[in-house]
Amino acid sequence: MARVETFYDVIRRQGISRRSFLKFCSLTAASLGLAPAFGPRIAHAMETKPRIPVLWLHGLECTCCSESFIRSAHPLVKDVVLSMISLDYDDTIMAAAGHQAEAILDEIRHEYKGRYIAAVEGNPPLNEDGMYCIIGGRPFVEQLREVCSDAMAVISWGSCASWGCVQAAKPNPTRATPVHEVITGKPIIKVPGCPPIAEVMTGVVTYMLTFDRIPELDRQGRPKMFYSQRIHDKCYRRPHFDAGQFVEQWDDEQAQKGYCLYKMGCKGPTTYNACSTTRWNAGVSFPIQSGHGCIGCSEDGFWDNGSFYDRLTNIKQFGIEANADQVGGTVAGVIGAGIAAHAAVSAVKRARMKAGETQAPATPHD
Repeated sequence: MARVETFYDVIRRQGISRRSFLKFCSLTAASLGLAPAFGPRIAHAMETKPRIPVLWLHGLECTCCSESFIRSAHPLVKDVVLSMISLDYDDTIMAAAGHQAEAILDEIRHEYKGRYIAAVEGNPPLNEDGMYCIIGGRPFVEQLREVCSDAMAVISWGSCASWGCVQAAKPNPTRATPVHEVITGKPIIKVPGCPPIAEVMTGVVTYMLTFDRIPELDRQGRPKMFYSQRIHDKCYRRPHFDAGQFVEQWDDEQAQKGYCLYKMGCKGPTTYNACSTTRWNAGVSFPIQSGHGCIGCSEDGFWDNGSFYDRLTNIKQFGIEANADQVGGTVAGVIGAGIAAHAAVSAVKRARMKAGETQAPATPHD
């Protein structure tokens, strides 16, 4: 069997310096929440381990995951992912087509059996024997089962593969079904989002290459390193939420001041993702920073949970009885009570000082 290139072989051939490579390894360790000491371990893994063959499948989806991925503004992210993994099959961006593309798929399946990753974008429809999504003349669900049966792990890119997304919206006439309900007996990593952040996708693959295992997952199968906190927890508008300062209607004075968008339907308090920390477009911005509330696109069922501009919950803030509608009055009342208390204490102090001045100490008389 021919020697498979390592990630380091590829980037050196492309003219990337050793210094830039080590810098990438250090930045990758930081993005994964690892200590600086893990930078050399990542470097060693990428220097010695062969690139992981990846078969990227497309079912019912809009290709937004691929669009996000290939339009990453960080040049190293794009180059690293396409060099670190051996992307042998992706019918959307590969040069081959038709029978030639399907022949490549079969070749990789047999040559690297049990040693490749199946990356799935989109989901299979199960109604009418899967005829609502045809790949290479046969239902996508058949291709999905065949490829995943020999994979060492499956990555569900985006909310379509992870949850079903808008294709599975009621009444779901095609019976669009998330990957984990069709594929069993394989480790499945869900990377939800519509689409996921490119750096999140990179981080998942880098972790697997470095440590030879899948990242730690939460109870829903998402990597904890990126989905352990709510967008609300690190949102730069969080202080306004805590202070009871909310946008009441689009383009009002509060909106122009950058107040919290919760009353406008923002789902940040109930959505787990890295948008508020990693952000989009090389860390430039994310929807809330652009003036629109989070729609909760990485959460299961967001497409059937009513309008994007309706609040889903009453978020409690100051005690169990307070919510966003009451917190403004609560804050005002607390501030008013504080001012009144301060005034009372000041008045008492002034009275005592005045009494002390009028009561001069008695002087002894002969």
